[in-house]
Amino acid sequence: MKSSRLTLCAILTALVSASSHAADWPQWRGPARDGHSKETGLLAEWPKEGPKLAWKITEAGTGYSTPSIVGDRIYLLGNDGLENEFVRALNAADGKTLWTAKLGKVGNPNQRPSFPGARSTPTVVGDDLIALGSDGDLACVSTKDGKIRWQKNLRTEFGGKAGVWAYSESPLIDGDTVVCSPGGTEATIVALNKKTGNVIWKCAILEAGGAAYSSAIVVTTGGVKQYVQMIDKGLVGIDAASGKLLWRFAKAVSKYGANIPSPTASGNIIYCGSAGTGGGAVKLEAKNGGVEAQELYFEAKLPTAIGGSVKVGDYLYGTTAQAMLCIEFATGKIKWEDRAIGAASLCAADGKLYLHGENGEVALVEASPEGYREKGRLTPSDAPKRSSPMEKAWAYPVVANGRLYIREHGSLWCYMAK
Repeated sequence: MKSSRLTLCAILTALVSASSHAADWPQWRGPARDGHSKETGLLAEWPKEGPKLAWKITEAGTGYSTPSIVGDRIYLLGNDGLENEFVRALNAADGKTLWTAKLGKVGNPNQRPSFPGARSTPTVVGDDLIALGSDGDLACVSTKDGKIRWQKNLRTEFGGKAGVWAYSESPLIDGDTVVCSPGGTEATIVALNKKTGNVIWKCAILEAGGAAYSSAIVVTTGGVKQYVQMIDKGLVGIDAASGKLLWRFAKAVSKYGANIPSPTASGNIIYCGSAGTGGGAVKLEAKNGGVEAQELYFEAKLPTAIGGSVKVGDYLYGTTAQAMLCIEFATGKIKWEDRAIGAASLCAADGKLYLHGENGEVALVEASPEGYREKGRLTPSDAPKRSSPMEKAWAYPVVANGRLYIREHGSLWCYMAK
């Protein structure tokens, strides 16, 4: 009887523990890579002074990496100078450093305009963390102690070609497969074994150009699973099993060479945007064992900002360089447009949108097709100085386990979201 009680107690403890971490943010753009947090019971409106600040640190390292949150730990990339780019684990309770693992050096330090620094968000599954440094250093790291299990360099091992602003992709983990984009024509996109780093397949796309700055998502159409990614020459769909190129949508290419936002998918429709060109959607259809993509709409005025887009219900929310927009996802029809806080990164949680403006401001907004309804705004205290007037606050906001996290270079703010 005593043994049974102990077993029941252990099971209940495990369930409570799992429940308490149900709203983790383990990778780029959240649990499903769609910008959605699973949090509920969040503040419906912020007080005038904004939500309560739990803690702030100023030594997270330079860079633009969005944090990943799993249980009582925070993981993010940063750099100290140009020779030391690292992934770091922090205590979620107070932001104190638990361990740091060096990945390599900062990639393309002579870029123009010049914003050298760590960019990628680490991906965490179990006790494995996959991180990509800006110079192409891909590593599998133990979440327990930061020890590197295996490491590869996308430039040297795959003939990789990064864009002007270096590697920015956040690796995708799909089961036992790691997907990333070296760029170039030898291995434009690769699939690796998560445990060993061994190559599963290489997808070589002729005239692919560089790797761009987007991150891949998983989409299934008619039973065909594919990895959808924005590369230098457009949006592509890659067969997940074989690495075969299934389709390409070349219209969504930035005229500035800055293909940055990750695609947003729902059902068989995928939205993508590109700076200076426009945003639009394709509809996928399974045919003859493959997949075809047909353009649904594409307009210059639709969301294209670095901060990406989020679909809530039947509507897509995102920003341009000047304003925030709400559009019908299936048609591209604009429902409303508002200057809001200008260009911003965003995520969705509990019926609200959390915006981190490129100007550094943070806003809470209703996810409503009826109009822009702001429910609070704050300006994080003592934000770090930027290296030039062109540099902005580009890190995405994160809502996880009752907290709102805002990153700007070495500073990381943790606010109470409930």
